[in-house]
This record gives sequence, structure tokens and C-alpha cells, in this order.
Amino acid sequence: MIKIPRAARRFALLLPFAMLAGPLPAQDTTAHVPEVAPKVRPQSLQGEDETPWLYEGSNVPVDREWKFGILENGLRYAVRRNGVPPGQVSIRIRIDAGSLHERDEERGYAHLLEHLLFRQSKHMGPGEAIATWQRLGASFGNDTNAMTTPTATVYQLDMPEAAGKLDETFKLLSGMVRDPVITPGNVAAEVPIVLAEKRETGGALERVNDARRATLFAGQRLAERAPIGTEETLRAATADALNDFHRRWYRPEKTVIAVAGDADPEDLARLIETYFTDWSVAGKGDVEPDFGDPVAPQGATGLPPVGETAVLIEPDLPRSYTYAVMRPWRPVVDTVEYNEGLLMDGLALALINRRLEARARGGGSYLYAQVEQEDISRSTDATLVSFAPLTEDWQAALADVRGVIADASNNPPTEEEIAREIAEYGDAFKQLVDEQGVAPGSRLADNFIEAIDIRETTAAPDTVLEIFNGMLDKVTPAAILARTQALFEGDVIRSFYITPAIGEADAQALRTALLQPVMADASARLAAATVNFEDQPAIGAPGEVVAEGPLGILGIEQLELSNGVRVQLWPNDAEPGRVAVKVRFGSGYQGFSAEDAPYAHLGQMALIGAGLGNLGQEELDRIATGRKLGFDFGIENTVFTFDAQTRGEDLADQLYLFAAKLGMPRWDPNPVIRAQAASRLAYESYATSPGGLLTRDLDFLLSDEDPRFATPDPAAIARTTPEGFRKVWEPLLRQGPVEVLIYGEFDRNAAVEALKKTFGALPPRQPIPASVRARVPSFPDPGKPTVLTHRGGQDQAAAVISWPLGGGIENVHESRQLEILSRLFSNRLLDSLREKAGASYAPFVTADWPLDMQQGGTMTAFAQVSPDVVPAFFTEAEAIAADLATNPPSQDELDRVTEPLRQLLTRASTGNGFWMYQLEGATYDPRRVLVLRSLLNDYTQTTPEAMQALAQRYLTVRPGYRVAIIPEGQELAKGGAALPSAGQAVQGR
Repeated sequence: MIKIPRAARRFALLLPFAMLAGPLPAQDTTAHVPEVAPKVRPQSLQGEDETPWLYEGSNVPVDREWKFGILENGLRYAVRRNGVPPGQVSIRIRIDAGSLHERDEERGYAHLLEHLLFRQSKHMGPGEAIATWQRLGASFGNDTNAMTTPTATVYQLDMPEAAGKLDETFKLLSGMVRDPVITPGNVAAEVPIVLAEKRETGGALERVNDARRATLFAGQRLAERAPIGTEETLRAATADALNDFHRRWYRPEKTVIAVAGDADPEDLARLIETYFTDWSVAGKGDVEPDFGDPVAPQGATGLPPVGETAVLIEPDLPRSYTYAVMRPWRPVVDTVEYNEGLLMDGLALALINRRLEARARGGGSYLYAQVEQEDISRSTDATLVSFAPLTEDWQAALADVRGVIADASNNPPTEEEIAREIAEYGDAFKQLVDEQGVAPGSRLADNFIEAIDIRETTAAPDTVLEIFNGMLDKVTPAAILARTQALFEGDVIRSFYITPAIGEADAQALRTALLQPVMADASARLAAATVNFEDQPAIGAPGEVVAEGPLGILGIEQLELSNGVRVQLWPNDAEPGRVAVKVRFGSGYQGFSAEDAPYAHLGQMALIGAGLGNLGQEELDRIATGRKLGFDFGIENTVFTFDAQTRGEDLADQLYLFAAKLGMPRWDPNPVIRAQAASRLAYESYATSPGGLLTRDLDFLLSDEDPRFATPDPAAIARTTPEGFRKVWEPLLRQGPVEVLIYGEFDRNAAVEALKKTFGALPPRQPIPASVRARVPSFPDPGKPTVLTHRGGQDQAAAVISWPLGGGIENVHESRQLEILSRLFSNRLLDSLREKAGASYAPFVTADWPLDMQQGGTMTAFAQVSPDVVPAFFTEAEAIAADLATNPPSQDELDRVTEPLRQLLTRASTGNGFWMYQLEGATYDPRRVLVLRSLLNDYTQTTPEAMQALAQRYLTVRPGYRVAIIPEGQELAKGGAALPSAGQAVQGR
């Protein structure tokens, strides 16, 4: 196996980029290197002999990768070195203030304040934040973001190639957090953006969330404090009130900073000291309010008492039932013993969920059911039960779910059931240990902040595995039974039901059903069975390798097996413990006729579940127990794909599963029947919002209403059958060339032997008919906008405008340059619709260029707006397109796109998935290797004139195709007046 030294790994993977970078200047090896004074250890860092502030009172072993510190003003921080991806530093700043900390008249202030910190601050002028971070290489939304929850506000920054930028980065962040500029003008500019965000998440989704929250958290602050706030309080917000909120809550003693990245932890600590030590806030901070406890209403009966219940009628949503066993949340002492209890709870819930799934697979009364325990917003410790009834008989579904839970609560599980869940948990924890060297710093920083939020510690993967293994002697049937019983004990039960039918249920019916006695149902218990790979039939006679040689890049090897299957092999240790496997085969969407198109939709849900060889769904689950095996299935324009992340010791079995699906497919009907039910239940829900209709119909519309890209309606689903499913899919699995890609840490020779026995044993593939390859989607003619109507909020709409591009690998350079153009377009649209007009929360532009077809590419601009703004969106988007074609963009505009793109590519290229995506299909089309060599230059080197020429070629030679999605009962607004400024927009309301 090729061993890439860890220090050189990044540069080895980037070799194709470096090859085209040109000669490097000669280095002067005689240059004088000045002496550097030794650095002084930051005073605020806690010593190795001290108990870090996070672990006070805990006996959980300290994760010493983190270095902890406390500033004199009370700010706490933790820093650690992490080189995934190389050069990046991930910073999280958590303020202990969310929507639960707001006064009645301040609802939405924590979230509005989050927005205002990006609007203007001490070191960034009005509206400069997005451009400033882009110039530093951080893209808006992906690398720079923030979130407000009921209990906190967290600012998130992933700074690529942070060396040389960290001082500026911490200066800018400190200015945002400590010294935002909150003026009447900035408030007037930002409130419409927040209202646009609120509008986009409104309608049925908002009604469901509000009603569920009011029911499940009745009597608590969480019941009436969504982070987005209310329209009334947001419109009434003033700069003085927001400055006061900032003064009360944005204080060093309420702040935690977590930093994980490719830098010296002491340097990171010094930067925190430099920019936050002198932070002080006049006056006293606010005291955290009492979030309240779940309390049963007076006179409630039952055990636990049945409290508040509610039914919400939503004609376009599928049925969904939730009940919750509620207990008060209390801070815990995060000890080893406490964590053992959490792990035991997890095993108990996994047992129940497996049984519930078995009932659903066998044709039960519900589509799905799930049980989980959650500490919710420091307001309750709840056990949540949720399920989707298949029919109006929700009482039968409730009784079935409760029956499975009653059996688990009254009778201990079998040793075999426990062993199965232990194997699953143990393997998952072992994977975390094996892969901790490739855990990204962003995830580590996020996990740390999550621990702060629930007032617990963080543990290294080795510690988690050690605690888990150390408690296994305590995991007995009696112990699991006791934990299960405790999970369903509480102070009150509350329930919430969504139904499309009037008169089907009411609050009293829900209460009555929950008070009914429950019969324990043991029928969902899974009988003990042993399933292993050794007992599975051979796929066929093993094949041989008939050709082998280099792919032509990165030392990747290509093979051809005797039946024509082609293979890419790249053993490397870029991601220790991981092996990525991808199989490309067949004809993709091209393989379906218009009549067969609904089976493509069903196949994405049911093809894998239908089984292979002797293995149905349950057997596939069992054979994967304690293993790292995957089975993702996808449909692309011209190819089907199987994907999995596995590991070296499981690679042979992973290959068997994939090959057996092609060579020995099984056709169990139940997964198809379940997929039909899911499709019927979900279809009407798309119409509840503009975004839902875009999800349902946009691909269909942009392909000139090609049925293959339509979401099948209930009538189309009703015409499908399990027999028809097999008739369509069976020949598709036999057709077309096969390519297998294996990248990662594995033994090359062992992989080749496994390939001979699996993919090499497949029968020769049948050719794809020429008529199938001729099925290429077209683009709709421009004209009047296509108007769709939704049944969501009357203030919700969406608009899309799209232009046709091209396709094919011959012009891949142009496709990459078009990605730059789309990002220029997107920046301008964001600035116009969001920053200046406050008309849309997140407008964006995408470019798509299929490499495997000569047409089908698009450049598409999207925005969710109010109905009256739809014509103005079209006018604005067309004006931006025309301006890009008339006037070259500035160099600064280009730099703000190409630098984040360069950083994105540099970071992505440190993982095997990036190279697999770029090189898939290369054994059949060597051009994929050749065009890879120019990838970095194509995406990051251009000129204003080149962008202008592309805009002229694609955006102005014909009008864009337009789609408007407006509320049912409304007419499309007339005209295309200019967008108002954000200040005008809020003042005019």
C-alpha cells in the first residue's frame, strides 16, 4: 500500500494542481533566519495539573487535546490543534442568551441581534461583513454563519488557510460580538430581512411548530418563544431596546469561545486574550429567567397523568402523531456513572425502535414509528414517541405502537437482542476511535458548544469506548428493563396530532385514547437468528483480471475484469480507517420511458430494501450488525450508483452486497408497498409552501415537462404494482457497463481477490439500447411565466428564472468558468434582494453542466419573496444578467468569488470523496483524467472580460424561462417595479 507521510499528505493529493502552477522561483538557501524570542505561555491557560473549568465536579477523563482557559472577566474558552482540513481554523463563539431569555416585548430580539452583528460593527462598516469575509476566503452561509436557539446564540466561522489571517479574524469577530453598531438605520435595514426569513418558514410548517410547542410545553416559556419572534415585536424593535438587550446578555461571563484548527493552541489562546481580555460591560447583566417545569394540569388522571392534548387540521399534511412523557430538566453532575446510564438508555431505545420498525416493515398500521429521549432547551427531559398512521384509524396505530412499548416496559429483552444492539453501539464507538484522526475541526468545535449548552462535558472517542466497554457487565435484561420503565415514567404525558380530515379526532379523543389500558404486544420481537456472509451463495464463477495499469494520475490503478467490469483502485491513508466504494452502472434516468417513470421514484426508496440473494431487509440488518457497511442508491442522468463508506476489514463483504444486488436481486413486495404509501402520504404536503412546490416540480419544468423528472402524484402511484416494479427494474440492473471505484485504506491484493469473486463473477452485461441513450431532456421555451399555486401563507411566493447552458466534457473549462459567473450573479442578487431591499432572506443562483450529456445544463436564479415582489424579482434578475453582459465585473468582485472557490477546492481535495467524484467514469472516458489537471485554474483564474463574454453568450441571447409560485386564489402581480430599499420597506409597513 502507498504510504503517504502525514506531513506531506495534503501536497501529495494536490499534485495535479501543482503540476500546472508553473515553475517555482529558486530558493535562497543562504538567507539569514532571525532568532525568534520564545513565546510566553498565555496567563489565562489552565495548567495540566488543574481541573479544567468544563470538568469541575466530574470524574469523566479530561480530553487533553483541548486546552482550557478563563479570562479575568469571566470569559471561558477552549482551544485545540486539528489539521482537518489542513490550514483551517474553526471558531465558535457562544453567548448564553436565546429566545428563552427574552422578555415578552423582546420576542425575536436574540435572533435579530444575531443579524445586526453582521450588519455593522466596530471594524466593519454597514453591509461590509459578507464582502470582508469573502476577501479572506470564507464563503457566506457555509464558512460564516450564526444560529439562535431557545438557549443560546452561536457565531460560527471556518477560516480556510488561516495562517496569516488569524489576527485579523479575531479582531473582526471581537468587534462584532463586543461592539456592534446598532442604529435606527441598521435596525430598519435588518428587520425586513428577518421578516422575510419568518415569511419563508411560515404557513403550515409554522402553524405546526407553534401548535406543537404550545401543547408539549404548556405552561413553560418554551411554549411561546420561537427564536424567530413575532411580527409585532420585530416591527416594534428599536435601536435603544436592542442595545439594552446586548448590554444585558452579551457579556464576557456569559460567553464561551471554542477554537479547533490547524494552529498552535497557545497562539489561539493568546489571540483570545488579546481581543477579549479588556472586554467589560457597564452595569449588571440579567439573571437567567426560570424556564419552568412540565406540570400536569389539576385533575389530570393516568400514570403518568395525561395532560394537554391538541389536534391540528392541515388539509395538505400527512397524518402525524406525537406523544411525550415529560420530566423536569435539571443540571447533572456529568460523571462516568451518569454516562453509563445514558448509554443504557440508548440501548433500551434502540431495542424498541428495532421492534417498531419490524412492525412497520411487516405491514403494520403506521408508516414509521420512533422513540427517543431528549433534553430539550433546558426545559424538559422528555421521552418522545412519534409515528405516522397509514389511515384515519389513528387509534389502531397508537394502540400498536403503545403495545410494542408496553411489552418492552413489562418484559425483559432477550440476551440475543441485547447483544445485537451492543454490537451496533460498540462498532460505532470503535469507528469514532479509528477515525478520530480525520475528524474535522468544525465538528469538534460544534460538539464542544453543544456540550456547553446542555451543561455537560465532552469526552474523547477513546474515553467513550472505554466507558462503554467498562459497563457491559452491567447490561443485563433486568437492567435494560429497569431503564426502559424509567424512560416512560414522568410528571405528565402530552400529545399532538396532525390530520388532514375534519372530525377525525379532537383533544378529548386523544386524551381518552392515552388513558386506555394497553395490551403488551410481543409479536414485534425478533426471533434469534444468525446471518453471516459465509453462508451466502456465490454470485457465480470468479473472474480474472485481464488488464491492469495506471489511470494516469495520483498513482491510481485501473483494472479490467474478464466480464468487462472496470475498476479504479487507490490505496492511500489520507483518511485512516476509511474506505470509500462507489459503483456506477446502467442507464440512469435515461433508462425509463414516460410510462415507467413512477418506478424511478419508487426505486429510490424500495430497490435496496427489496433485498438480494437470500437477504431481505431484516437479514440485511442482521448481517451488517457490528460491521461498517453501507448501501446508498442514487439515480443520475445516465447512470445508477451504489455508494458506501466501509473499512478495510469489511471491504470484501461490502463488494459482495453491491455485486449481489446486480447479479442476484430479490423482489420482496413489502418495501414497494411501503414506498407507495409514503409517496401517497407525502404528495399533497408539497403544496403547503412555495419551497415545497419547487422541490416537487422544478426539475420537471426545467426539463420541458419530461415525465422522468416528475414527482408522481397519487394517481400515478396507484397505477404501480410490486410486479410492475420488478418488470421495470430487473432488466435495468442487467444493462450497461459497470465501474467500481475503491479509494482509501485497504489492502490492494485482498481487494483484487474480492473483486474477482464478486463483480468478476457477474454475467456479461447487456447493452443499453441506442434509443435509451437518445432520451435527452430539452429546455422549455421562454414566454409568459409558468404559474403554480400553493396552499400556504397568503404572503408567501417564490420566483425562478433559468437560462439553458450546455453539457459534455469537451467544454468542461467553460462549465467551471460558468460556476464563477453564477457566484458573481448570486452575490449581486443577494446584495440587491436581501441586503438592500430586505425582500428575500436567501436568494441564490446555481449553475449545472452535465458532463455525460451534450445538453441539459442550466443557470438558475431562485428567491422566496412576497407575491407582490415576484415581477420585481424577474426584472432585477434580468437586469443583473444584462449588466454582467454589458459591463465587466470589477476585479474585487471576482476576487470575492474566486478566493472562496480556491479555498473550497483546497479543503475538499484533502479527502478521497473529492477525487472519486472528479474521476468517476475515467476508466471508460480518459478525458476525465485530462480535464482534472486544469480544475484549480479553471475555477480560480479568469478575467472580467471572460465573465462578460460568458454572460453575453448564455444570459442575453434569449430570455430566461420564468416560474412564479403564488398563493392559491391570487393572480400574478403585474409590472416589474424596482425593489424598495430595506429602510423604505419597513417604514412603509
